[in-house]
Amino acid sequence: MPSISSTIHVPHFHNSSSSKWPRIAVSLPMTTDSDFLIPKKKKEVSVQLSTLKPPVSRLETVRFCNFNLGRFQPSPQELEPHDSFEFGDFVAREALLDEEYWIAAWLRAENEWKDRRERYHTDKEFAHYRKKIYARKEFAKIKKRCKEPQHGQSSTCIITEKKQQKDIKRIVLRSVVGTLDLNIRYLLQGETFPGELVDAPRFCKIDRTPTSRYGYIENLCVAKSYRRKAIASNMLSFTVEYAKSRGVERLYVHVDTNNDPAVALYQKLGFEVVENPLLIKSPYDLLRLQM
Repeated sequence: MPSISSTIHVPHFHNSSSSKWPRIAVSLPMTTDSDFLIPKKKKEVSVQLSTLKPPVSRLETVRFCNFNLGRFQPSPQELEPHDSFEFGDFVAREALLDEEYWIAAWLRAENEWKDRRERYHTDKEFAHYRKKIYARKEFAKIKKRCKEPQHGQSSTCIITEKKQQKDIKRIVLRSVVGTLDLNIRYLLQGETFPGELVDAPRFCKIDRTPTSRYGYIENLCVAKSYRRKAIASNMLSFTVEYAKSRGVERLYVHVDTNNDPAVALYQKLGFEVVENPLLIKSPYDLLRLQM
């Protein structure tokens, strides 16, 4: 069966909080090396997750302080108020910790540079170096998108992690096996689908009516050693319900037209290819799920 792995480039959506080239991929050897897993600029970070339910009553909130490569997975009690979806030996949920953002960035870097190395026959050592740089930049982007919503538009990093087992403790960096981004946005005035106005002015007005609100999925990655375990499809199913619970009625995703397994994956979940003359020459299919 052909791989679902791909890298997708789509039009810029005139959203300062999004990257210029959104990507969608399913990928990737999951290897880690602690010397480069540490972000280049190490800062003291304190993130309060005020909605978490504490495991014991003496704490009103749970505070995860400082980036820590050895941090263990949050307990089910800590995560209880947050949406999650269990399937088999895995759990899909929203990423909450910097360490989870970091391993999500690393998975994407592995996929990106695996594709580039194969395409351009890049030297292995050079590719490894560039992969580290890519991961650090992607980590910063994920944090900014997820923690600093702009203009009423938001981004959520969804992860799939190994289900916790009794008497077995895992660190975050060894537990996350899949990730994707869910961006909730508004169409620009005059648009009927994302990216339609590719030549729109930079400061084109955003239509903030409920009917113009939509979700956009990108950066889907699954670790190579965990493929063929229905992780991608279950993570997407969770994302659909997550978006629906937040009032989103339409979801979009770009997929390489020639990547039949990826197109089939989304169609199985109810996505349909958007038919529009403007998209005929595009090497990517725009798929939509009307909920």
